[in-house]
Amino acid sequence: MTLKQIQSLVRHEPITMLTCYDASFAAMMARSNIDALLVGDSLGMVFQGHATTLPVSLADMIYHTGCVARGAPNSFILSDLPFGSYQASPAQALESSAALMAAGAQMVKLEGGEAMLETVSFLAARGIPVCAHVGLTPQSVHALGGYRVQGKTIEDAERILNEALSLEQAGANMIVLEAIPAELASRISDLLAIPTIGIGAGPNCDGQVLVLYDMLGLYWGSPPSFVRNFVENGVTSIEMAIQAYAHDVKTRRFPAKEHAF
Repeated sequence: MTLKQIQSLVRHEPITMLTCYDASFAAMMARSNIDALLVGDSLGMVFQGHATTLPVSLADMIYHTGCVARGAPNSFILSDLPFGSYQASPAQALESSAALMAAGAQMVKLEGGEAMLETVSFLAARGIPVCAHVGLTPQSVHALGGYRVQGKTIEDAERILNEALSLEQAGANMIVLEAIPAELASRISDLLAIPTIGIGAGPNCDGQVLVLYDMLGLYWGSPPSFVRNFVENGVTSIEMAIQAYAHDVKTRRFPAKEHAF
């Protein structure tokens, strides 16, 4: 699976994506119609037990990216640039991105809007495919005052929309829209040529992503309202749950109204 193939899916069917952190799950996802595997810094919370994604290091991301790439060598893999590994300068972002791609990633993901335009452009000009990420950006959890829905006011919605447009113009190849109103996500998806991947952003994005552990019901406390537990209704294995997720995204049965804002 290549970036060009991922982008071509937009004209035909929704893109399926899940977070993945190890070789065994990667191999299972490769068998289960998951188009793209995101080595997410969410591993800091679900895998390492931290309260946020902030403690995750570049070394952590390199290690887990290598694990996933060995388990699913033919899958499309994108990896998060962790907090502190790209914000200082475009040159720092390039060095960190090169390390992730050497480990097996075909794309890197970074969070942020206007402040990241120069970095996105710098990476794109040097052959690094970039997935942008706007809306709720978990690495900014303290600045945002918690894990809150973004884009609820007219001003905030316009800011997010303009960020998405600017990131595409800067050279982003894909964009994640997290925890924003479904109407805003639909508007952004209509305006952008690059694929939009929603997580808590309603049904009208070009694709969907969830944290693997969340969709398997392996969460601490209450899950986000946009999460659905796919280990239910006669599902008797993890692989069946992943296949059910892929099927429901492809047929637009997920997300439903209750999973949107």
